[in-house]
Amino acid sequence: MPHGPPGRTPVDGSEQVPGGAPAPNAPAPDAPAAGAQAAAAHDGLEHDDDLEHDDDLEHEETVYEIGPGDRRQGPGRAVLSAVKEAAIVVGMALVLSLVVKTWLMQAFYIPSGSMENTLVNGDRVIVSKLTPGPFALQRGDVIVFEDPANWLGQPVPVQRGPIGAAVHNTLTFVGLLPTDEGNHLIKRVIGLPGDHVVCCDDQHRITVNGAPLNEPYIKPGDEPSRQEFDITVPAGRVWVMGDHRSDSSDSRFHDNGDGGKTGSVPESMIVGRALSVVWPVADWSWLSRPTATFAKVPPPQTTASGH
Repeated sequence: MPHGPPGRTPVDGSEQVPGGAPAPNAPAPDAPAAGAQAAAAHDGLEHDDDLEHDDDLEHEETVYEIGPGDRRQGPGRAVLSAVKEAAIVVGMALVLSLVVKTWLMQAFYIPSGSMENTLVNGDRVIVSKLTPGPFALQRGDVIVFEDPANWLGQPVPVQRGPIGAAVHNTLTFVGLLPTDEGNHLIKRVIGLPGDHVVCCDDQHRITVNGAPLNEPYIKPGDEPSRQEFDITVPAGRVWVMGDHRSDSSDSRFHDNGDGGKTGSVPESMIVGRALSVVWPVADWSWLSRPTATFAKVPPPQTTASGH
């Protein structure tokens, strides 16, 4: 068994190094300093990397920041971009307006006084094309319809210059201007298919299926009708009258005494129900349905056959 110097006992079988002697594989005295320098150098590299990274970020922000003085987009390109965006917006608006006009709503111009005082000459109205259709047509509705049998005669065209006509026709086509073609009429529905409409009872009131009508929408001073008639509305047609009864060329004046065949309007020619007056602003109003007037009208008792 080997013996070392007194008082120096090996630990865990390892050899104890005498004091003052450098241990094998021990770092050189200047190793900590070298390590510190390396660490400092390492820290310095990391610090330099951060600075370079910050410089890169600042450079990137400078490159992608776009301001009024950005040289990469001159005034010409900015104007072109604005024009393209405006063209897209206007195009989408025109398409949307055309869709609305074709399937949902359309504006119409009132050129006469046949619906006074509900509507007056010069009013613009919005017409829903969902009636008839998804929504059923009802008595009392104010409707716009195409001229069914030359009721209006030959319309007088409005004189416009070439440019004015082109602009007007385009805006009317897409629905931004009301239609003033002169081949549409606006009246109130008095009788639906199968209804028996008569003028008049002993109190000079129009009756529908035997029920007398109290009509508050008639122009003050007018009678319900000065012309007597007794008709049954044929299937697929409606009987219409203007609110200004003494100045309305309606179903009464176009019926040839054949029981309502010629005076009534085919449902297929109805454009839609007038919902509101939108111009002038001072005349804005909702064209509500006079439900109380027709509330007591019973269903028709006979089939709408035109006899």
